[in-house]
Amino acid sequence: MNYRHVYHAGNFADVFKHVTLLWVLNYLKKKDKPFFALDTHAGIGRYDFHTVEAQKTQEFAAGVLALAAVEASLPPPLQDYLAQIRLLNTPAEGPLRIYPGSPLLIAQTLRPQDRLLANELHPEDVQTLRQTLRSWKNTRVTQQDAYECLKACLPPEERRGVVLIDPPFEVLNEFDLMLRGLTQALRRWKTGIYLLWYPIKSIADVTRFHAEVRTLSDPELDIIAADFYLHRPTAEKRLCGTGLVIVNPPWGLEEDLQNTIFPALRQALSPATGSWTVTSLCACDSQKQKQKQNHPPD
Repeated sequence: MNYRHVYHAGNFADVFKHVTLLWVLNYLKKKDKPFFALDTHAGIGRYDFHTVEAQKTQEFAAGVLALAAVEASLPPPLQDYLAQIRLLNTPAEGPLRIYPGSPLLIAQTLRPQDRLLANELHPEDVQTLRQTLRSWKNTRVTQQDAYECLKACLPPEERRGVVLIDPPFEVLNEFDLMLRGLTQALRRWKTGIYLLWYPIKSIADVTRFHAEVRTLSDPELDIIAADFYLHRPTAEKRLCGTGLVIVNPPWGLEEDLQNTIFPALRQALSPATGSWTVTSLCACDSQKQKQKQNHPPD
């Protein structure tokens, strides 16, 4: 399978992933000390909704455009996210057309003392990515396998930072690859913030992944899983939701997900059938293992 994110750019999964990523970046910027950001599956960094590929699926219409339609009523984390997107768009052109992938979203928020390493394996995409990020001097683009990149680039010189592991799920064992990659990364840099993104088609697959992540926990690690559903899972295992496993979530993120971000996303993107769960995967604290949700997944 030859994956191209342009077919899915700006969809509901991108919205959730990038709102959360931006929240973490803004948290890191509260201190003057520099931080490091690593994007292991960076893509091309910039997407145009007017391309043939994007128009074919129009997933952005039910994602970022649906959010933008109710912008005035949104809470600050979602307004901040839309503000970053509008930096790439001219108001006179009408609806949003250009969408930032995660490396461009990170680059736009960097301060002079911060640093981004964006990694992409595909030979054509990595060249496009270099052009996308050429204006940001504190960014570097590499071309290697994402999980080898984790070995090569961690730990960073900076003591603070975030790692986004955002695979296209082209292979059946991607959950296993992510788990092994996270295990190796934590051996090198246990204090970093990790965001591991995944699509939700099968509750059984996601539950198994959560259980395996829980075995990695130690007393110094806090891990949560935040899942957003457009609708309840179906027997056909079609895409029904999206999730993030978050290692070392910053203080206040879980509360904002529960009380601010998820309710606003449901109201804007799927008011009739949307739902979410936030689950602690910290094995050391049985009290944290209780699942917080607005309905149980099937």
